[in-house]
Amino acid sequence: MKRMAGNDEGAGLLGPLESEIMQVMWAAREPRSVRAMLEELNRGRRPPLAYTTVMTVMARLAEKEILRRKKDGRGYVYEATMPNAAGIAVRDVIRDFGESALASFVEQARSDPKLAKRLQRLMQDKQ
Repeated sequence: MKRMAGNDEGAGLLGPLESEIMQVMWAAREPRSVRAMLEELNRGRRPPLAYTTVMTVMARLAEKEILRRKKDGRGYVYEATMPNAAGIAVRDVIRDFGESALASFVEQARSDPKLAKRLQRLMQDKQ
């Protein structure tokens, strides 16, 4: 799993600008266009980011399936596919380690009733 520096939530999972974009996405809780993201990121920032920089990073986050993009007129709007950085981390662990990662979660749940209940509730919510 590729880890990059950063000091926001998502540090270690995302690059600095990726992390900043995701913080805005998670706080917004609604789809955002590149233009809206650019305006928010550039508030008080000197020098300002370029539109193409933000567009490229958001497109890469969509390729990584961290953002989902939908056609909106001539452009796209983006929304987070996971509610926080922990969701990204869990997805990456399961993707990279597959069955052994799931087995580890199950083993921990057997010895931790609170964790078992949380996992059960999460599974029911996703059905």
